[in-house]
Amino acid sequence: MTKQHPDSQVLDPRWSDLRQYRDMPEIDFDRLYAYRVERLRAQMRQRGIGLTMLVNPVSMRYAAEYRTYALFQSHIPTTYVFVPAEGPLVINAAYGATDVVKDVRPGRPLHYFDGGEDLTDLAAALAGDICEFLAEIGDTTNRVAVEYVNPSITRALVDRGLDVVDGVQVSEAARVIKNPDEVNCIKWACAVAQLGIAKVEEALAPGVTEVQLWALLNYTNLANNGDWHDGRMLASGDRINPWLREASQRVIQDGDLVGFDTDMVGPMGYFADISRTIHCGPSAPTRRQRQLYRMAVEEVEHNMALLKPGLGLHAFRDLCKPMDPSFQDNAYSCLLHGVGMCDEYPQVKHPWRTQVYDGTFEAGMVVCVESYCGAVGERDGVKLEQQVLITEDGIELLSDYPWDARLMD
Repeated sequence: MTKQHPDSQVLDPRWSDLRQYRDMPEIDFDRLYAYRVERLRAQMRQRGIGLTMLVNPVSMRYAAEYRTYALFQSHIPTTYVFVPAEGPLVINAAYGATDVVKDVRPGRPLHYFDGGEDLTDLAAALAGDICEFLAEIGDTTNRVAVEYVNPSITRALVDRGLDVVDGVQVSEAARVIKNPDEVNCIKWACAVAQLGIAKVEEALAPGVTEVQLWALLNYTNLANNGDWHDGRMLASGDRINPWLREASQRVIQDGDLVGFDTDMVGPMGYFADISRTIHCGPSAPTRRQRQLYRMAVEEVEHNMALLKPGLGLHAFRDLCKPMDPSFQDNAYSCLLHGVGMCDEYPQVKHPWRTQVYDGTFEAGMVVCVESYCGAVGERDGVKLEQQVLITEDGIELLSDYPWDARLMD
């Protein structure tokens, strides 16, 4: 394989737009948006909620296809969306228009950046706005779900006689089951991520830095109209064990293992969460590197094969491949987690860690199966992760980037 420095790859205009040589899956966007709003409303009906106020940028993308200043919104909430049990949605204090929600209204400050010491009074004004909106839509539930806001807003709503419940239970539960359009969005996000992975592997050579390699994943995502990465999870050499170190300016050397996790909010807002570990030549991998790699592959493939509708989370954990005790202290945070527009429900912990809740796998869930194999005090470690759709018959693999052949020998 010809090695190109990462800087040279970014300057080459012929590869970055995946649409140039691969057709996107068929996506009916009107059906997609209608499905997502109905999923939210189904949760509201189940819980007797008349109005949900969404603030999380991921939730607003899901409900209203609003993506403007999402990272800013994640720490300085400004825009918010009203989802009534029936009728049109309303977006408040929006920076930009959305084709999905036509009713755009002014909003109240939610954050100290905008409201300063007046947040308590502003919360009372917002509560008044919400009461007026409930009257406008003819609400009879008197119950409002609110997502991630200041306690002053909750208090102000309670002071107006409203029953306030946790909006996260609406927004997160709604996203668990994906329709075919969402699955196709996720497939495209995975394809874009894997284009970036191929460029990382193509550029990997002694002398490049971790951040230069990571930049290729970021560039590929942006060039395909994706959004961001939740972390810069790439480590090499003596930084790969323990896991969870972000990319640095460490210069990669011959013989290093390089592990990374895409953690990518990609095109159309859907998540590609794929981990790979690759070997930097020209020297051959060591026997121990190959052994670690094979154990990680075996764990992922064994655990993937268990997945099917109706299987409980606790039962899955009991059936998972036992991990070598020497890896337990450095093991990844979970065996499996859901994904959609970000990391989502469910999550299954390792047997020696506390599993907070049980549940059941269902067709339409998209999950990621994880492995990290690396002993305490050992230089090398291997991180792998596959993204799969749970179907009526089992699973469909969504991340099909091949394992590193040299490490599989």
